[in-house]
Amino acid sequence: MVDLRQKPYYLNEEQIKWVEDTIASMTVEEKIGQLFVNMVANADERRPEAIQAVLSTYHPGAIRYHNAPKEELWDMAKNLQDSSKIPLLIASNCEMGGNGGVNEGTTLANGAAMAAMDSEEEVYRMAAISAKESEAVGCNWNFAPVVDLTYNWRNTIVQLRAFNDSPEDVIRYGKAFFKGMRTRNFATCMKHFPGDGTEENDQHLIMGINGMSVEEWDESFGKVYKALIDEGCMTIMAGHIALPAYSKKLCPGMKDEEIRPATLAPELITGLLKGQLGFNGLVVTDASHMIGMFGATIPRSEQVPGAIAAGCDMFLFFNDRDEDFGYMMDGYRKGIITEERLNDALHRILGVKAALNLHVLKAEGNLVPPRENLAVVGCTEHHEAAKEMADRFVTLVKDRCHYLPMTKERYGRLKLVYIGSEATVIAGQKFKSNDDAVIQDIVEQLEARGFSVDAAVEQKKGKMEEFRQKYDAVLLVLNVQGFAQFNTMRIKWDEPAKQPWYMSELPTFVVSLSNTNNLIDVPMARCYINSYLPTHETFAATLEKMAGESPFTGRYNENVFCGRWETRF
Repeated sequence: MVDLRQKPYYLNEEQIKWVEDTIASMTVEEKIGQLFVNMVANADERRPEAIQAVLSTYHPGAIRYHNAPKEELWDMAKNLQDSSKIPLLIASNCEMGGNGGVNEGTTLANGAAMAAMDSEEEVYRMAAISAKESEAVGCNWNFAPVVDLTYNWRNTIVQLRAFNDSPEDVIRYGKAFFKGMRTRNFATCMKHFPGDGTEENDQHLIMGINGMSVEEWDESFGKVYKALIDEGCMTIMAGHIALPAYSKKLCPGMKDEEIRPATLAPELITGLLKGQLGFNGLVVTDASHMIGMFGATIPRSEQVPGAIAAGCDMFLFFNDRDEDFGYMMDGYRKGIITEERLNDALHRILGVKAALNLHVLKAEGNLVPPRENLAVVGCTEHHEAAKEMADRFVTLVKDRCHYLPMTKERYGRLKLVYIGSEATVIAGQKFKSNDDAVIQDIVEQLEARGFSVDAAVEQKKGKMEEFRQKYDAVLLVLNVQGFAQFNTMRIKWDEPAKQPWYMSELPTFVVSLSNTNNLIDVPMARCYINSYLPTHETFAATLEKMAGESPFTGRYNENVFCGRWETRF
């Protein structure tokens, strides 16, 4: 049973009394409802009457939402907290800035960019700004940081979101991230236990498998989790990732076909995480629409209560609210979720709320900050911070033919080739890419520097001599995104004329605004830069450095070479 007087809660007697009195006053339906994190998916679901209907029928303990304008999210949070009998945890996904919590939020630096800066102070600043912006719209729970280890360069999920493959670095940055979030009234949630980054598969599409031995895991992911648990992380997200070596160690005689992802594996959540590693906080599942959970070949009717029975304390997202609520109720009535397990989960959920003093803030009417605080979202100061961080993290991987500096005097006529993405999937919903806006920003910044830019997409290559006479250089910009759609992500040359035939004809500058491993598809690139983010500030910093106006200071990880010899020269 959880001890609310100990780390990470440190509750006093008044706070514990509120937890106990609240649980004692709840109906069975309200107790079951506390186990769910409900997704508010769109404007229709943000309507006050829709919010009231969900809260009164399903009694969720927490809310996550799809991004929207800041005023709409503030209204949503205010309606939610005013209408809820028990204060809600409202979660955002601020891994790299306030943009993870609100449309106008500032994008600062993802995990890979933070590792490129190698600055605990900048990680702290990034987290503090993220907390400030997302708190303004009513958030109090951040599904971050990502503390996975990028051992496999082919990994599509956490290649940019995780820091790198050094446990020591991840521990340093993780601690700095926690400190930044604590500048506001926030609970952090490190993810994805037991650890992503060892394989190339995407748990949105297939069950993940961390194939490390017990000893290897203890010295890598285990070291990270133990150190950050000791640091006081309040919550942990369990991934749809199996850890066969540990499952078999903790369950002697277990057959391969009995191995389950952590979200459904009691030996990993209750045994390893809460037992061996001593985690006393709250465990939430990763999103339950992901095939990594379905792919365990267990019917959803068993998965829903099975995750709580395994030791997870909250279940991330309903599929169908009526159906999933019914599955959880049936699991409780049938004893899949024991009274002891339900009671323990409720204490952990309410313990986090009490540690944040949400009950006090609710009584005071201050659960949501004043509307005027929205002014901090995307403010000039935060965009200046984004500019300063970009100046530190943009990374030159190679320039073996000394094409740089890229100035209008040397390369005044540029051919722009852009490779983007068709769409992205976030929490089970598909969103159109913003490629058009990114291309427009790139062209405008280049033209402002005096370059003549041709971004047209031709139907065929044409004559080599005419191409060389028409342009001085090619700028190939790669912005390949789309996890939750592909198990492996490679460059899709969607038009023949975009294929890199031009690299042998003219100096070609390759800039990646997303994945860091694109050299696998353009190993012949003589000049390659990782910029990590497709933002205005990032591309501006990239152009400054390409022009020789400021030095490249970002450091790269050896993963950029994709384990190949030909990518290095």
